[in-house]
Amino acid sequence: QVQLVESGGGLVQAGGSLRLSCAASGRTFSLYAMGWFRRAPGKEREFVAAINWSGGESDYADSVKGRFTISRDNAKNAVYLQMNSLKPEDTAVYFCAAKRSYVLIAAPRNIDYWGQGTQVTVSS
Repeated sequence: QVQLVESGGGLVQAGGSLRLSCAASGRTFSLYAMGWFRRAPGKEREFVAAINWSGGESDYADSVKGRFTISRDNAKNAVYLQMNSLKPEDTAVYFCAAKRSYVLIAAPRNIDYWGQGTQVTVSS
């Protein structure tokens, strides 16, 4: 029903920036709450950021507050994650997630659709 495709990952030095994009298929993108998760080497998948259907509300993990910004453009069926002041501990595979919900995504449970993931590597 919905396919999510991430892009924008890569290798960056500590202190640098990247912008991840998630392109979604389908005609009902605006009905979905969206989020970003990441899985670092040897760790569980963890919540990074979330945004509601309209883009009017968002939430972030404490570890990325003030550095990352989530946004969406429903006209383009896209969600973004601007990552600034990157740290080596941000190194992970980043996943886009969609859930048909009126409330913000908060955990990697009951997610309707996942992207394939994009690698972000931050060197020191």
